[in-house]
Amino acid sequence: MTGRNATLTAALRRLTGGNARPVVVIDGGAGSGKTTLARRVVEHWPDPAGVQLVSLDELYPGWGGLAAGAAAVPDLIRGTGFRTWDWERGAPGPVRHLDPAMALVVEGCGALTPASRALAGLAIWIELDADTRRSRALARDGAEFAAHWDDWAAQEAAHWSADRPRELADLVLAGEVA
Repeated sequence: MTGRNATLTAALRRLTGGNARPVVVIDGGAGSGKTTLARRVVEHWPDPAGVQLVSLDELYPGWGGLAAGAAAVPDLIRGTGFRTWDWERGAPGPVRHLDPAMALVVEGCGALTPASRALAGLAIWIELDADTRRSRALARDGAEFAAHWDDWAAQEAAHWSADRPRELADLVLAGEVA
């Protein structure tokens, strides 16, 4: 990771140099680049086999589930697994097991709350304007997300107002415009 991510690279070095389990939490609006950044963090981890990535998309209980997903993050960080959400069936899916000794990167809208911040060694907020985020999210997810965009945006706004994730972040990064 180089260029605009030099600060992120330095923060990750500090995080992985400690004795505690490294935990990174990445939050931002839909389409801001959270998943892309999380994948880059995992790819550049000192030991890519020693880090686990969890996307909150795996556990939101449907399109109205941002708050429930956010509330699950502290237990996810402390635990050994979580119940996934089967989006095709619209029902709970199988349990995904996590190794509590391995580093963890959690990304998703709602990932950064006061409760999750207390458990994370590094908290990142990705900033990107609403029009660009919407365009990117709909290009990625199509008509299905388009039908839920306004409701999802309202859930994001409620999270931002209640939890103030941008203010909790160690790093605020500009979302990359593809």
